[in-house]
Amino acid sequence: MGIVPFPQRIEPQVGFDRQELTRILDLYGRMVAAGHWRDYAMDLGRDAAIFSAFRRTAERPEVRIEKRPALRHKQGMWSLIGENGFVLKRGQELGPVLAPVERRLLKLVEE
Repeated sequence: MGIVPFPQRIEPQVGFDRQELTRILDLYGRMVAAGHWRDYAMDLGRDAAIFSAFRRTAERPEVRIEKRPALRHKQGMWSLIGENGFVLKRGQELGPVLAPVERRLLKLVEE
Protein backbone atom coordinates (compact mmCIF):
# COMPACT_ATOMS: atom_id res chain seq x y z
CA MET A 1 0.00 0.00 0.00
CA GLY A 2 1.40 3.42 -1.00
CA ILE A 3 1.32 6.71 0.82
CA VAL A 4 -1.98 8.51 0.46
CA PRO A 5 -1.73 12.29 0.89
CA PHE A 6 -4.29 14.18 2.92
CA PRO A 7 -6.77 16.03 0.75
CA GLN A 8 -5.90 19.71 0.64
CA ARG A 9 -8.70 22.22 0.99
CA ILE A 10 -6.99 25.52 1.07
CA GLU A 11 -9.58 28.25 0.94
CA PRO A 12 -8.37 31.42 -0.73
CA GLN A 13 -8.04 34.22 1.82
CA VAL A 14 -7.93 37.97 1.32
CA GLY A 15 -5.32 39.82 3.35
CA PHE A 16 -3.44 43.08 3.59
CA ASP A 17 0.03 43.29 2.10
CA ARG A 18 2.87 44.75 4.17
CA GLN A 19 2.59 48.26 2.70
CA GLU A 20 -1.19 48.41 3.22
CA LEU A 21 -0.98 47.11 6.77
CA THR A 22 1.84 49.54 7.61
CA ARG A 23 -0.27 52.46 6.36
CA ILE A 24 -3.34 51.32 8.32
CA LEU A 25 -1.42 50.61 11.55
CA ASP A 26 0.40 53.96 11.28
CA LEU A 27 -2.96 55.74 11.18
CA TYR A 28 -4.22 53.57 14.04
CA GLY A 29 -1.15 54.41 16.15
CA ARG A 30 -1.63 58.14 15.58
CA MET A 31 -5.32 57.89 16.54
CA VAL A 32 -4.33 56.00 19.73
CA ALA A 33 -1.73 58.68 20.54
CA ALA A 34 -4.45 61.33 20.08
CA GLY A 35 -6.56 59.41 22.64
CA HIS A 36 -9.33 58.57 20.19
CA TRP A 37 -9.01 54.85 19.48
CA ARG A 38 -8.19 52.14 21.99
CA ASP A 39 -8.53 48.80 20.23
CA TYR A 40 -8.65 47.16 16.82
CA ALA A 41 -9.59 43.87 15.22
CA MET A 42 -8.79 42.24 11.89
CA ASP A 43 -10.93 39.77 10.03
CA LEU A 44 -9.30 38.02 7.08
CA GLY A 45 -11.90 36.11 5.14
CA ARG A 46 -12.54 34.57 1.76
CA ASP A 47 -14.16 37.68 0.27
CA ALA A 48 -12.66 40.53 2.27
CA ALA A 49 -9.99 41.70 4.68
CA ILE A 50 -11.42 44.03 7.33
CA PHE A 51 -9.62 46.28 9.83
CA SER A 52 -11.94 47.62 12.55
CA ALA A 53 -10.98 50.43 14.93
CA PHE A 54 -12.76 50.90 18.26
CA ARG A 55 -13.08 53.78 20.68
CA ARG A 56 -13.85 51.28 23.41
CA THR A 57 -13.48 47.53 23.30
CA ALA A 58 -17.09 46.62 24.04
CA GLU A 59 -18.80 48.63 21.31
CA ARG A 60 -19.25 48.64 17.57
CA PRO A 61 -16.22 49.74 15.57
CA GLU A 62 -16.03 53.46 14.86
CA VAL A 63 -14.64 52.74 11.40
CA ARG A 64 -14.00 49.69 9.27
CA ILE A 65 -11.46 49.64 6.48
CA GLU A 66 -12.42 46.92 4.01
CA LYS A 67 -10.47 45.45 1.13
CA ARG A 68 -12.66 43.53 -1.33
CA PRO A 69 -10.67 42.52 -4.43
CA ALA A 70 -13.83 41.34 -6.22
CA LEU A 71 -14.92 45.02 -6.46
CA ARG A 72 -11.58 46.14 -7.94
CA HIS A 73 -13.05 46.82 -11.39
CA LYS A 74 -16.38 48.19 -10.13
CA GLN A 75 -16.50 50.67 -7.23
CA GLY A 76 -12.95 50.08 -6.06
CA MET A 77 -11.71 47.45 -3.68
CA TRP A 78 -11.24 49.81 -0.69
CA SER A 79 -14.10 51.04 1.51
CA LEU A 80 -14.26 53.15 4.65
CA ILE A 81 -17.39 52.28 6.61
CA GLY A 82 -18.66 54.34 9.54
CA GLU A 83 -20.04 53.23 12.87
CA ASN A 84 -23.61 53.30 11.52
CA GLY A 85 -22.69 50.94 8.65
CA PHE A 86 -22.78 53.55 5.88
CA VAL A 87 -19.98 53.71 3.33
CA LEU A 88 -18.09 56.96 3.94
CA LYS A 89 -15.60 56.60 1.08
CA ARG A 90 -14.81 54.09 -1.66
CA GLY A 91 -11.94 53.90 -4.07
CA GLN A 92 -9.21 52.10 -5.98
CA GLU A 93 -6.38 53.33 -3.72
CA LEU A 94 -6.03 53.11 0.06
CA GLY A 95 -4.71 56.66 0.63
CA PRO A 96 -7.77 58.62 -0.58
CA VAL A 97 -10.08 56.20 1.25
CA LEU A 98 -8.28 56.95 4.54
CA ALA A 99 -8.42 60.73 3.93
CA PRO A 100 -11.58 61.39 6.04
CA VAL A 101 -9.94 59.74 9.06
CA GLU A 102 -6.70 61.66 8.44
CA ARG A 103 -8.69 64.93 8.42
CA ARG A 104 -10.40 63.95 11.69
CA LEU A 105 -6.99 63.24 13.19
CA LEU A 106 -5.79 66.72 12.26
CA LYS A 107 -8.82 68.22 14.02
CA LEU A 108 -8.17 66.08 17.12
CA VAL A 109 -4.52 67.14 17.29
CA GLU A 110 -5.39 70.83 16.83
CA GLU A 111 -7.85 70.80 19.77
